[in-house]
Amino acid sequence: MHHVTLDQWSRGASALHRRDPRVKIASVLVFLVVLATAHRELAWLGAALFTVLCVAARQARLPLGAALARAGVVLPFTAVFAGVSWLAGDPARGATLVMKSYLSALAVLLLVSTTPLPVLLRGFEMTGAPRFLLMVAQFLYRYLFVISEEAQHMRKAALARGATVGGLAGNAARFRAAAGALAVLFARSYARAEEIHRAMLARGFPGYFRPLIELHFHGGDVMFLVLGVLTPVALRLLIERVA
Repeated sequence: MHHVTLDQWSRGASALHRRDPRVKIASVLVFLVVLATAHRELAWLGAALFTVLCVAARQARLPLGAALARAGVVLPFTAVFAGVSWLAGDPARGATLVMKSYLSALAVLLLVSTTPLPVLLRGFEMTGAPRFLLMVAQFLYRYLFVISEEAQHMRKAALARGATVGGLAGNAARFRAAAGALAVLFARSYARAEEIHRAMLARGFPGYFRPLIELHFHGGDVMFLVLGVLTPVALRLLIERVA
């Protein structure tokens, strides 16, 4: 089983890892709102918020370079709209879009990287998030690894039989081979899902996951909540007022 890097990071033991997921969720939401609604002095505000996120990553003992690189996964998508804005004669809007999307992705990445997903979903549930959506996310988290392993087994089986991409002549042949592999993977995943569903019903699954832990606020959580909420708001007010 190949573990996701973010899942490994979330099992750390820093002070940020030990904070209640609800206070981290609230802090990230405030950060995103402050960033999304900002319109003045965005360069200075973006630099200040980026520094805050880098300090948080260091405090969480995360590899800063790897975290910054992984947050860049959103850039290929936003770069398209930024390019359209640039061609339309509004390069400032394109740069703003790229900056805001990257900082938002980095903030969410820090949240996920410092909170194990079951604990994070429990925090969302206690803040009033729809239980059905959380259950879908829980199933996806639990069985995404299974689908990934199934795909890797199929790849190894194909390589053992001498199949290579270069051996398929023409784009049409490659497309048919890829479509066939996806169809087999979907069929196997669907069959596995049916087996899992029957097994859960046989064990009396009530339609929701029972929490294995109870969350409690501590003094450190209250201090972190105050600091996490006030920092981005204060930075924005200070930068806009000074400018």
